Amino acid sequence: MPTVSLDFHFNRPIERVWLALTDPKKLAKWVMENDFKPIVGHKFQFRTEPNPVWDGIVHSEVLVVDQPNKLFYTWETAGESTTVTWTLKEMDGTTHLHLEQIGFENEGHAYHGAKQGWTLMAKKLDQVLAEL
Repeated sequence: MPTVSLDFHFNRPIERVWLALTDPKKLAKWVMENDFKPIVGHKFQFRTEPNPVWDGIVHSEVLVVDQPNKLFYTWETAGESTTVTWTLKEMDGTTHLHLEQIGFENEGHAYHGAKQGWTLMAKKLDQVLAEL
C-alpha cells in the first residue's frame, strides 16, 4: 500500500510544534476547523467547505498521544480510511517533524491529494509557529 511520508524541520522548540498539532484553534489555522482534543479515544472531525467531489469532512479518532513525541489518529474521508502519525524530535532548538499517512488503497487521487495537501499545510504550519 502507498504511504505518504514527509519530513519537515522547524527552527522552533518541540513544545511549540506540539501545541500547533494539538490545540484545536492552532490546528484550524493550518489544517482545517476541528473539534480535536489530544485524548486517546476522542472522536473528532476536520471540516472545510465542501466541493463537487468531497463533502469537506474528515472523520477521525485519536489513537496515540505521547506528548511531545508522537500523535496518531485515523483519517477517514471520501471512501478512504487511513491513519496519520506525527513524530517529533528536537535537536539543538530545531524540531524535526515526520508525517506518515498509511492505508491508501492505491496511488490514486486521495494519495496524491494527501501528499500535496500536507506539503501545503506544512507551509501554513511554519507561519502559525512564527506567531506562537
